[in-house]
Amino acid sequence: MDAERLRGPGEPTARIRMAERRPAAGGLAGWTVARMAVAGSVAAAAAIAAWPLVATANTTSPAPGLATAAPSPAASLQSLPSLNVPPYMGTWYQVALFPNRFQAQCVSDTTATYRQLPDGSVEVANRCRTADGRLDEAIGRARPTGSLSGSTLAPAQLEVSFLPAWVRWLPVGWGRYWVIQLAEDGRYAVVSEPSRQYLWVLSRTPQLARADESAIRARLVEQGFAAELARWQAHPQGGVAR
Repeated sequence: MDAERLRGPGEPTARIRMAERRPAAGGLAGWTVARMAVAGSVAAAAAIAAWPLVATANTTSPAPGLATAAPSPAASLQSLPSLNVPPYMGTWYQVALFPNRFQAQCVSDTTATYRQLPDGSVEVANRCRTADGRLDEAIGRARPTGSLSGSTLAPAQLEVSFLPAWVRWLPVGWGRYWVIQLAEDGRYAVVSEPSRQYLWVLSRTPQLARADESAIRARLVEQGFAAELARWQAHPQGGVAR
């Protein structure tokens, strides 16, 4: 693990960045949502105050499952009913997202690499390329919020933190990571959270097939993202943009 550090930019209301970083924070699904949750007032270097919970809707989702009809925009978002965890591990390429200020420094080549640990949690390594060509990396931890039985997580819901290990016991600073779509062969996945404000499209390859993009978009409409789809932004990989 890298050295853990507390840093604020010096404003009266400063963002607390305590991610374990190599060399600076980057962004991807869960990573940025978790960092978003650690905004608060800094009274002193050792004081952590006014941490809001993750900025997502405080709603309780119904039993997860696939909708058979297009829900209204106000309907609760559902994750997949279950996720086979081992095949989900490994490296994913971020190929599209809803832009957010927490990933503003990531101009291309954003990836997430997941590794399941013996205790059932998942090590998360997020990397991206910045405008000056540097590779940016942050290491975090994801833990199941659903029931993990053997290799199956039900429902497909986790929470992710990039806080230092010594403060992860706190009930704040954990961002929701819901898998809401997954191709039958695992070639792509879509991750969001209950408010639908944040969304990431992940692919096992640097480029997403147009047919897959169309299928993802159609399913998102059924999942209540019709209005939000105007925010869809492709993310370049390997210098290739779409």
